[in-house]
Amino acid sequence: MSTTSLKISDELKQRAVQAAQQMGLSPHAFMVQAIEQAAQAAEQRAAFVAEAVTAREEMRASGQGYAAEAVRAHLKARLAGEAAPLPEPAPWRS
Repeated sequence: MSTTSLKISDELKQRAVQAAQQMGLSPHAFMVQAIEQAAQAAEQRAAFVAEAVTAREEMRASGQGYAAEAVRAHLKARLAGEAAPLPEPAPWRS
């Protein structure tokens, strides 16, 4: 395990110390956990963007897509706990 030092303002350090105390953690554990969560969020966002770019490329190549209203209806039904079939792809180019 390597050692890293961070230069942070006194105010931010105090906030981290107070938050750590409220969570029953040491300031070190709190900061490690915060960095881990930030790294995970960045990785998830990058994966989401990569998936979206791939989907866009596939849509452009195939000329097939989903009508926004059909997707909304599907999601609304799923949120209501209803079984809802996936919308059918349709051509989006004229």
